[in-house]
Formats: sequence, structure tokens, C-alpha cells
Amino acid sequence: MDSAERNALVLGIDPGLNTTGYGLIEVSSRGPKLVEAGVVRSRAHDALELKLADIHQGVTELMTAFHPTVMALEKLYSHYERPTTAILMGHARGVICLAAAQAGVPICHYAATHVKKMLTGSGRAPKPQVQMAICRQFGLPEVPEPPDVADALAIALCHVYFRNVALNNSSRTS
Repeated sequence: MDSAERNALVLGIDPGLNTTGYGLIEVSSRGPKLVEAGVVRSRAHDALELKLADIHQGVTELMTAFHPTVMALEKLYSHYERPTTAILMGHARGVICLAAAQAGVPICHYAATHVKKMLTGSGRAPKPQVQMAICRQFGLPEVPEPPDVADALAIALCHVYFRNVALNNSSRTS
């Protein structure tokens, strides 16, 4: 990584209407280091607009508290048999993107299959495999719970690894 990316703070976000996972990692010459991880929760029985307000407020608080350099966000995917779920998740991603824009934090978007493949070698890795990979990466004694936390950390790591590969490849072709 070049000097502009050293000690960068990458905020990974796994969006959800009830549970949005987040993971903040610091990137330095010694590699990625876990800074903070957890969830932003909304109340399960609240109306959609209240859930979205909770997500926006929670992500805004993360931006204010940590001042990340970049946000890595899971892309929206849709299953043909569940289009309503994809539409609802689009709302959650929208308020997360709004919070980042208001804080002036750029966003990089990653497909879940790309994240899993980069971290585990399989784009179809199950959640427990992602959790174990995160444990190995950061030397954690137990798996992050809920799984949304491990997913968010995986998204942040994907950004770090992808950007590192992109920088290394561009320096070879220059």
C-alpha cells in the first residue's frame, strides 16, 4: 500500500433492516488490525421508516465517532423468489449510503460472493466458515456474534485485500 493508504480506517458494513453489522479495521504497514465491531439494531416491530431512521442514526454515530477513511458496503443482491426482501434491503443500503455521503466518506461496493471468495476461497462459503476465517485473521478466541459482525469485517478485509492487489498490479504495469 502507498503512504496515502497507511493507517487508513476501513468501515465494513453488512446492511440489514433489523441488524446491520459493522466492522472497523485499521490498515497500516503491519497489516489490518481490528479496531471495533458490532451491530446497529432497529426494533423488529417498528414501521419501516423508523427502522431506517435507526440505521441512519447508528451509522452516522459510527462516522462521527471513528472518522473512517472509506466505507466498504455489501452490494444488493436479489433472489427471484424474494423480490420484496431485495427492495427492503435497498432502503437500508440507501440510508447507509446517505450517512456516508453526509460524512464525506467514499463508499466501495462489493458482492457477497466476491467477499466470501476472497476470504475463504469459495464464493458460496457458509456463514460459519466466514466467521472462522475472521477468527483466524484477527486471532479472535471465539467467533463474532451475530454473524453480521463477521460479514462486516469480511467486507472491510475484502476492501483492504482488493485495494492492495489493485495497487500491486498497477505498480507492475507502470
